[in-house]
Amino acid sequence: MQHRSEETRTHILEVANLLFSKNGYDATGVAEICHAAGVSKGAFYHHFATKQSIFMELMESWLSGLDAGFKLLLTQTANIPQALLQMADMTGNVFISADVRLPIFLEFWTRANRDPAIWQATIEPYRRYQAYFSTLVQEGIAEGSLEPVDAALASRALVYQAMGMLMHALFDPEGVDWSTEIRRSIEIMLYGMVRREA
Repeated sequence: MQHRSEETRTHILEVANLLFSKNGYDATGVAEICHAAGVSKGAFYHHFATKQSIFMELMESWLSGLDAGFKLLLTQTANIPQALLQMADMTGNVFISADVRLPIFLEFWTRANRDPAIWQATIEPYRRYQAYFSTLVQEGIAEGSLEPVDAALASRALVYQAMGMLMHALFDPEGVDWSTEIRRSIEIMLYGMVRREA
């Protein structure tokens, strides 16, 4: 019984993801999800309190995959700058594979401006990544691979850069090669543009 319940829950998530990708978040209602999944509204609300909760779970699943990849990379790199560059490579590939999700994120973030509950749910991962990168920068400073900079400010700059690229991917998805663009931009941030004396 429990196994069947989990299968139903997973099926609803998969269908919702497809509908969000095809029609957008706002245009996809609970009724459409139930119809496409072949479940009753009672079954839907047994597993999910709202449409918003489905989206948040899908987003959290996506971010959890990113987090797991980051953790693995940290065990395979010699220092923090190298780890950040490898993370940039990974994020570029994620941007390519997640192109259908990006417009949905924009819709959701727009809603967050009008709904405090949605804002609270969406700001949490944003702040989590700021704290995560701040810790990485501090580790880089401690190991001597990074200059002693303001770690909190540096982490925000990394997140700002990612958010800016996300917006660029929404408006001009074919404009750049994401597999190299993010790495190069992180290289500029890490190594700077100021010419140093030999």
